[in-house]
Amino acid sequence: MSLKSERRGIHVDQSELLCKKGCGYYGNPAWQGFCSKCWREEYHKARQKQIQDDWELAERLQREEEEAYASSQSTQGAQSLTFSKFEEKKTNEKTRKVTTVKKFFSASSRTGAKKAAQERNLKQGQLGRERNADNILRDLKEIFTPSWELASPTEGNTAQLGELSACSTEIHEAKAPSPSINRQVSIETDRASKEFIEFLKTCHKSGQDIYKQCKIFLEAMHHKRELNIEEQSEYAQDFYQNVAEKLQTRSKVSPEKVEKAMDQIEKYIMTRLYKYVFCPETTDDEKKDLVVQKRIRALHWVTPQMLCVPVNEEIPEVSDMVVKAITDIIEMDSKRVPRDKLACITQCSKHIFNAIKITKNEPASADDFLPTLIYIVLKGNPPRLQSNIQYITRFCNPSRLMTGEDGYYFTNLCCAVAFIEKLDAQSLNLSQEDFDRYMSGQTSPKKQESENWSSDVCLGVKQMYKNLDLLSQLNERQERIVSEAKKLERDLIDWTDGITKEVQDIVEKYPLEIKPKNQPLAAIDSENVENDKLPPPLQPQVYAG
Repeated sequence: MSLKSERRGIHVDQSELLCKKGCGYYGNPAWQGFCSKCWREEYHKARQKQIQDDWELAERLQREEEEAYASSQSTQGAQSLTFSKFEEKKTNEKTRKVTTVKKFFSASSRTGAKKAAQERNLKQGQLGRERNADNILRDLKEIFTPSWELASPTEGNTAQLGELSACSTEIHEAKAPSPSINRQVSIETDRASKEFIEFLKTCHKSGQDIYKQCKIFLEAMHHKRELNIEEQSEYAQDFYQNVAEKLQTRSKVSPEKVEKAMDQIEKYIMTRLYKYVFCPETTDDEKKDLVVQKRIRALHWVTPQMLCVPVNEEIPEVSDMVVKAITDIIEMDSKRVPRDKLACITQCSKHIFNAIKITKNEPASADDFLPTLIYIVLKGNPPRLQSNIQYITRFCNPSRLMTGEDGYYFTNLCCAVAFIEKLDAQSLNLSQEDFDRYMSGQTSPKKQESENWSSDVCLGVKQMYKNLDLLSQLNERQERIVSEAKKLERDLIDWTDGITKEVQDIVEKYPLEIKPKNQPLAAIDSENVENDKLPPPLQPQVYAG
């Protein structure tokens, strides 16, 4: 069977990876096939529709109450002055309640609440501005003060830097609200802070605006921890979009520098938020991780031939590429920043393309890449795979997921996981009976026969597969022997039970009566007390005639 015909159930058209709205960007299963931009538009449309429906419902309820009140007034007739005042007060109270409901479902009220919350947070952040001010002031002077003013800064610059140093202290306090969390600040977090400071030095005027926006965002995320993860994700996506637009429109920054700035911002804020937004307890991410991990373990028997993987692991260079690809996909879980996790996926994919290229001596195609990626995932079984995918989807810079090689490889990984979750006998060109036996562990697929080996294959590999074949045959024989032994044991138990029952039936039908033992003859005169007075017995005498 040709390689093309065997790839049934694994081939994915590249058009299926794109956004189903037709915008040209890559879609994502977590966004129902939309790209980040289109998903946000659809989400806002649905949200606005829900708000409109709720507002209409509130109006309808108000009209019904007014009509009911008017009808009751017409039947009751004229009321006293005291009662009229009471009804007027009741009507005003109903109107106030309906107005409150309308305000609750309107967008303006939420915006006002957000602004009020931000102002309240800023007022609360006035405490502790003096802490570590000297050290942070020294770093920020180099950022926002020209080199010729560092020796003697003006009073205005000093006040400005003092305010920014206080904001930095507030960020650390928002990041670590308790002493126990303060003690858990990792080396990676400190490194990200230093890199962010070095980056701000190169931004000059726009660096101050970036810093303030990051500070406000971190404070807001600190107060939004009680919200569900989807709302936090939406707020983060809005933050990315707003910062990028301000850099392009106000600061007139080139697209390349904007992308670099967004990478640094993402690294800075997500290093601090990682422990709060990665696999939170309010989601079922951990449950999905366990399901996928168990599924991959059950599919340990899947071979490259079943997936039509065009990779020959017997070639040393190819084997090394496969090991590196597995290492990269496993290492993804150790990264904190979504961009770094995407980098691991991209590096893994490049190793896969190199392995295919070495095996086929030609550039790899997309049809070869996806089956090989599925095989790598099955062989590596990456930890917390679903949590990492969800974390990237929620908090990565959306521009990276919509375009470029990072977005392409990430979309393929999502497709690979979806394929593994739905993998069946037809996808692997197996019968349902064989598939069920392999999944239950009753048997495993046969290895390659020795006569099919090429001449350049290592003898040790041949011997290894031959020994595995013998072990498989011995295992089958042992299973048959154990099965027969258990059957013989059951037969012996049944035979014993049958004999016992037959004996019991005979005993019950013909009961055995045992008579007492007869008294011996010598004991007839044992009770006669006068035996001593009897003459001796007669002795036979012989007479000669």
